[in-house]
Amino acid sequence: MRIKSLALALLLTGSLCANGQKLAVLSDIHVTPGNENEKQLRMAVEEINNGVFDAVIVNGDLGNEGSDAELTNVKSILDGIRHPLYVLPGNHENTWSQSATKTFVDLWGNDRFVTEIDSLVIVGINCGPFMKMGDGHIKQEDLHWLKATLDERVTPGKRVLSFNHYPLLEDLDNMADYIQLLENYPVIAHINGHYHTWRKYDANNTEGAIPCTMIRALDMRNGNYGYTEIEIDPQWVHVYNKELGKKREAKFAYPAKTKHQKADYAARPELKVPEGFKVEKVWTDSASIFTRLGFDADNIYFGNSLGHAKAVAKTGEQKWSVPTGASLFSRPVALKGGKVAVPMHDGIMLLNAKNGKFAGKQNSKEGPYVADGTLTDDGKAYIQGAYKRIERRNPSNGKLVWSYDSIFNYCQAAPAIDGKDLVFGAWDTNLRCLDLNTGKLRWVWNNGKSANMLGPGNVVPVITSERVYVVAPDRYMTALDRASGKQLWRNNDHRYRESLGHSADGTRVYAKTMDGELVAIDTTVPDFKELWTLDLGLGYEHAPCVIVEKDGFVYTGSRRGIVTISDVREAQPRLVAALPLGVSEINGIDVDPATGDVYVSLIEGTIFRIKR
Repeated sequence: MRIKSLALALLLTGSLCANGQKLAVLSDIHVTPGNENEKQLRMAVEEINNGVFDAVIVNGDLGNEGSDAELTNVKSILDGIRHPLYVLPGNHENTWSQSATKTFVDLWGNDRFVTEIDSLVIVGINCGPFMKMGDGHIKQEDLHWLKATLDERVTPGKRVLSFNHYPLLEDLDNMADYIQLLENYPVIAHINGHYHTWRKYDANNTEGAIPCTMIRALDMRNGNYGYTEIEIDPQWVHVYNKELGKKREAKFAYPAKTKHQKADYAARPELKVPEGFKVEKVWTDSASIFTRLGFDADNIYFGNSLGHAKAVAKTGEQKWSVPTGASLFSRPVALKGGKVAVPMHDGIMLLNAKNGKFAGKQNSKEGPYVADGTLTDDGKAYIQGAYKRIERRNPSNGKLVWSYDSIFNYCQAAPAIDGKDLVFGAWDTNLRCLDLNTGKLRWVWNNGKSANMLGPGNVVPVITSERVYVVAPDRYMTALDRASGKQLWRNNDHRYRESLGHSADGTRVYAKTMDGELVAIDTTVPDFKELWTLDLGLGYEHAPCVIVEKDGFVYTGSRRGIVTISDVREAQPRLVAALPLGVSEINGIDVDPATGDVYVSLIEGTIFRIKR
């Protein structure tokens, strides 16, 4: 009976033939347990199971906030698909994640895939952004994997179909590397989601380049739920809209060519170092780097996307590399006694600073560490944010002193510490002040927004003698009374986001806006007082990168690999340089306390030193 049913289905669809492939593609399903999308996804799975498909692809944005509950719920539904299934994460699994992106890999085995159906090689890789607001990014190791995989599998007569949640457009910061790699193989098309709309375009909008199709979301509004069908034969790629319970609708058809025009790109700007400065590349990693940098007198410490904690000498030689088992997002902290604390997915590992040998571990069952830890200026306390808690630890051995756990989401940025005041934000909409010595709550403030992602979850606050300053994705700067947490003023004259810093003397707070401006605010007066605004020439900006003033120069980092240097020694500031160090987001700007040199790490896996 099953053979007869299958034969009838083949006859009715008339779509499968020798050397042809038929796929069902779900994208942007955004399922939260109990929401309408969950109900509609179950119906889609049932409908897909009743169809004839060679494979089913789920192309990112499975949930909304990357929680384990969302992911396990979605997997329980997708496990009901009876065709071969391949699943990619999207920005909602990567930007916000309870597990720091680990649960997705634990559930589905990887965040990339490759399969072959007859002569068709189907390949998909992850897109980022990774645990912070940023543009899409293909990890360096994924680019290496993609090349090695296609080199092995693409033999004469094979064709390639590419999947990614993001389009082959400027949404991906290293788009050029990705497209240029694909151009070396017989790629017939690239399929992406993300925008919840239909669109056919060519790679980087270059006419004749690799053809790309932006496909529908599960929910297209107004009761329109469904998925995409893709059929490929020797001559054509056919794309269909399949609304649940209705006949499919032809959307696009284009020749299944394997040779295309090369995509065009704007020339990368030349690195021009201003007089009096020196810029040096200290390190290039084989993987991506998501962490800020830690320092001691001899080494630079960081973690990469392969989960390796590393020490690199300031002359550029690798001292050691230690695997931890999952991507690292929190910077290592150099402790007293020649130890380095490495916050990771299941605890804090202690390593010998000289040789990387294991020196102990403080386990955690509460979730991963993604926040930047810090030592107090006097070196007497190590403060480390975590999932739903923030901790004070012993600066010599990393052992727990106290833990404040009345937090409802994870901490991400480093805290601000002054005297006995410890001020930090979390992705639960709240900014809190604790007593540094006891961990007791002094006050809590939120901006009145109910959405977690509009709160101060990834900003390092600024503390002055009387006030606390903070910015957030709600696009306001806020001043609070330091003693009570009482809101003094809120200002949205500019589109503030999550990038904040202060002058060396504490009289100014600096903010980088979403329009690429540097704004200086007077902290010596109780009311809002803007001192000046300087256009940094960055255009649209959203990198949550700390701002640093050093020797009268202000350093800011961008989403596209540019570090700006502004001279603020006079009443009228001026832009000294915009240094194009790469194409990806600047993770952070850190000052080596031993030398005073400024260091930056980029997501693409590079570390630079800027000296005066």
